[in-house]
Amino acid sequence: MAAYLWVEIDVTDPAAYEVYRREVPPLIARQGGRYVIRGGAAELLEGEGEPARLVLLEFPSMAALRAFWDDPAYQPLKALRQGCSTARLIAVEGAAPAS
Repeated sequence: MAAYLWVEIDVTDPAAYEVYRREVPPLIARQGGRYVIRGGAAELLEGEGEPARLVLLEFPSMAALRAFWDDPAYQPLKALRQGCSTARLIAVEGAAPAS
């Protein structure tokens, strides 16, 4: 079953974040992950607060998502992201409904 990583991120240091953004895609791909959403305009339709930058990653399974998250090669990039942004990350297991 597919797993998704939902990321709400507020970038505080764009130059440092650019390094993260450039270097992390190969690590995502190595675990079979792909970007579904990567930034773009967001419009709040209900609730409070301004939407942050949104990223949605899809992995073939929760095990693949966790393999990316726990990958030793990702740890320095994770620390870089944490130093140049504030974020909320949520892992969700599930499949898109059939159309």
